[in-house]
Amino acid sequence: MCVRVTVPAVNPDPDARLLAGLRAGEEAAFVELVRRYSPALLRVARAYVPSRAMAEDVVQETWLGVVRGIDRFEGRSTVKTWLFRIAVNRARTRGAREPRTLPFGDAVDGPSVDPDRFLPADHPKWPGHWAVEPAESAETAETVAHVHEAIERLPAMQRAVITLRDVHGWDGAEVCDALELSDGNQRVLLHRARSRVRADLEAMA
Repeated sequence: MCVRVTVPAVNPDPDARLLAGLRAGEEAAFVELVRRYSPALLRVARAYVPSRAMAEDVVQETWLGVVRGIDRFEGRSTVKTWLFRIAVNRARTRGAREPRTLPFGDAVDGPSVDPDRFLPADHPKWPGHWAVEPAESAETAETVAHVHEAIERLPAMQRAVITLRDVHGWDGAEVCDALELSDGNQRVLLHRARSRVRADLEAMA
């Protein structure tokens, strides 16, 4: 008797097509990857180095590393996780040689928000997100711009985490993997970042 075993489907890498194009030397694939990930790579690099100019250098070095290392990429992680690991490694190397004005861990607490204002961690769709939207509608261009400005004012690691989680839609495991953070660290940084952004939004209401 033959027993059929069903193997759960693995979520495909959304960048697999671009990866294939990059390996084939297609310039369009490389341009699309740069367009898709450079803004987030810049924010993450900025968490490790003391200036935007240096972060931009890190991003350029990251893309050079991608081109030179594409043949060695074995696909054990997603393309985006691979990209961010390259960026973090290069940023750490650069940052270790430069004086920093802020501690890496962003240890200084910002304005606090009652935890009851957030959805629980086991919420099926929006774990840890705001339970009640700010009074100002987040759909207006003015408020969206204000949110982005508030994110830019965050301490570097909080900015990196909230950018990946709430702007780019990464899940917690992906952020921990790419930034080499523990789950607890990632949660704390995200909560502090969301608290600061919400306090900023409510101040303008």
